[in-house]
Amino acid sequence: MTPLARLIAGRIRATGPITLADYMETCLLHPQHGYYATRDPLGEAGDFTTAPEISQIFGELCGLALAQAWLDQGRPAPVTLAEPGPGRGTLMGDVLRAIRSVPGLTEAAQVALIEASPHLREVQRERLGEVRHLASADELPPEPLFLIANEFFDALPIRQFQRVEAGWAERVVGLGTDGLRLGLAQPVQLPRAGRIGDIVEDCPAGAAVMSVIAARIAAHGGAAIIVDYGGWNGFGDTFQALRRHAPEDPLAHPGEADLTAHVDFAPLAAAAIRAGAVASRPVHQGDWLISLGAEARAQRLADAGDRGAMAAFRRLTRADEMGHLFKAMAIWPQGAPAVPGFDALRLNADDA
Repeated sequence: MTPLARLIAGRIRATGPITLADYMETCLLHPQHGYYATRDPLGEAGDFTTAPEISQIFGELCGLALAQAWLDQGRPAPVTLAEPGPGRGTLMGDVLRAIRSVPGLTEAAQVALIEASPHLREVQRERLGEVRHLASADELPPEPLFLIANEFFDALPIRQFQRVEAGWAERVVGLGTDGLRLGLAQPVQLPRAGRIGDIVEDCPAGAAVMSVIAARIAAHGGAAIIVDYGGWNGFGDTFQALRRHAPEDPLAHPGEADLTAHVDFAPLAAAAIRAGAVASRPVHQGDWLISLGAEARAQRLADAGDRGAMAAFRRLTRADEMGHLFKAMAIWPQGAPAVPGFDALRLNADDA
């Protein structure tokens, strides 16, 4: 058992099984043994690689899309340029470099990084210099907000429910003879249809964060771009662990593996609409990047001597790599032009 596994087992012995949400939050954010508190998870030496680490093209185009939204909304100042879960700061670094080409935006923008990990905060300062760190989205200031979130919502804690004869039973983490194991709590009634054995997932934290972001944008202006893997009205068990770039049992090494779940964009869009903002339906990451000129940018980099530029472009955009698994969704204020590459969702909050 890992040190964190022993702590979790002790907690279960004392108070009973815990929800998957409790398990995920403990594994990722425990101050002493949590995954993000103890390591840099990115790159070849870590456990996974994100789009900004693959190519600067991703961050540059995200930055220019936000910059166009800023121009379309009349160049407000001051503004907050924010990123939740910024990892090493690579994405924000690329965004900042790209927006330097837009007169006035760099001077108008104050960077705010939403980061819980003390270790990663130091990594971000080393890359970006002195930036403002926030503990949560609730600390975002009351001013126009331009936000990029890449692979943030997938790491928020989820709950799972499995359909049984008597209703929906929550899946919980308990103890077996050989360590941690999944079990079922007492059934409850949920407003969901399903067959025996079906699994549904719920991410209350995701909707809560989106509500805060969208409320700031609805009230003060701005835009948000959300990029993550997932779909619309998702169904099934997507809870997963990644360690040393390979999948493994999510209960095998608590605190030493990245834990995520596919993002259901439907409740995020509904939360944004309820908060008074406009939401787009998700589009494929590959289609969105291509619509913004990713191929031309990759070719320019290749012509300048970047031998990996075209391979990185294909990895980001091809349907059989990241291009279709990852989706992009945008949020903007009522009455403002759409964020480049997106169209407004034509549903109300109850239908989304």
